[in-house]
Amino acid sequence: MGNRLTQIATRTGDAGTTGLGNNHRVSKNSLRVHAMGDIDELNSQIGLLLCEEMPDDVRALLVEIQHQLFNLGGELSIPGYELLKAEAVLTLDQALLRYNAQLPKLQEFILPAGTRAAAQAHVCRTVARRAERQVVALGNEESINETPRQYLNRLSDLLFVLARVLNRVNGGDDVYWKSERLQQAGQA
Repeated sequence: MGNRLTQIATRTGDAGTTGLGNNHRVSKNSLRVHAMGDIDELNSQIGLLLCEEMPDDVRALLVEIQHQLFNLGGELSIPGYELLKAEAVLTLDQALLRYNAQLPKLQEFILPAGTRAAAQAHVCRTVARRAERQVVALGNEESINETPRQYLNRLSDLLFVLARVLNRVNGGDDVYWKSERLQQAGQA
């Protein structure tokens, strides 16, 4: 990877460009920089989620996800480099199986609500979806590895599941959408 930051206010970006990990300069409006920014935002939102009370196993998983997101951002910052390994996707797949098995099957859509921790997990989910869209857009223009896209796809699913888990920590439940169409169908 490129040099570690030793100085924050370098003023090298004043002209609207930023340096990648391979020392190339690109527009701050490039698809790559947008994707990196969304990954950074997602990692920050997960950091905010970690301020909430939660089971130790969920906390440990989210901390590991933060490290993997840092790897993902690093990979995006160095075109052609691989930092995020396929094993990271497998870890998310295993967590999805584990936490989904604890939850009742969904019969209705749920709202991104409930406890503050669950609501924040939903915010993380939506940022993960946006980051995924940015990585897909980047992959449509430049060659990138498949693992970042796969990781973000699984991560958004996992964050949805973790929101449901976090809503149940102290005996709570999901907040269900009150669909007029579904209510009418139930009365028919």
